[in-house]
Amino acid sequence: MTTYNPDVKPGDPVQFTGSTPLDIGKLAVDEKMSNNCYLLADGDTGERLLIDPADDIDAITAAYGREFSGIVVTHQHWDHPRALAAVVAGLHDVPVYAGRPDADAITEQTGIEVTHRVDQGDVIHLGNQELEVIAIAGHTPGSIALLHRDIDGEPHLFTGDSLFPGGVGATFGDAEAFAQLVDEVETKVFATLPDETVFHPGHGNDGLLGDERPHVREWRERGW
Repeated sequence: MTTYNPDVKPGDPVQFTGSTPLDIGKLAVDEKMSNNCYLLADGDTGERLLIDPADDIDAITAAYGREFSGIVVTHQHWDHPRALAAVVAGLHDVPVYAGRPDADAITEQTGIEVTHRVDQGDVIHLGNQELEVIAIAGHTPGSIALLHRDIDGEPHLFTGDSLFPGGVGATFGDAEAFAQLVDEVETKVFATLPDETVFHPGHGNDGLLGDERPHVREWRERGW
């Protein structure tokens, strides 16, 4: 039986859920930023998708190899696509996905073209699995989350830096961006997904929507 520890720190072994139809791998990189790099693998076809190649190409390839069917960057902030160029260098015509408003900034930082600029409601296909794009502006204009619905289990949501256990992502003192982020998380995530949804953020531990749902008003009141 696979034991999955979601509280992964840089230097820890990669964690795999071992679940079907979607196996989820979680690796933390960079002692300072502690970014999470996720690998999603379709249990039927073996196709694999890398989410946020944040840093440390050696750690990523040691954990996940070098064969990916696609790469997703959840948003444009510098710490999330740092290893993108190194990953793409070993692949041929691999699709790179990012939210449309953030795509140019990601290309400018990395020199890698975002080949698929996605919007709210788009679907990324991974073998026989589907990942629904949820566009969540506020942390950055083009931040995205990816939703996998398992008809026999709980949904899984990969939130980048838009949602963490305990609150939404940073908006760096921008009250308008904070209000937008909380609004979008409330309407596009909490209003549409069940309590048992497991969410996987860009840093730190995983969470359950049901644990966070009662606190959204508190987040609004405190302003972060």
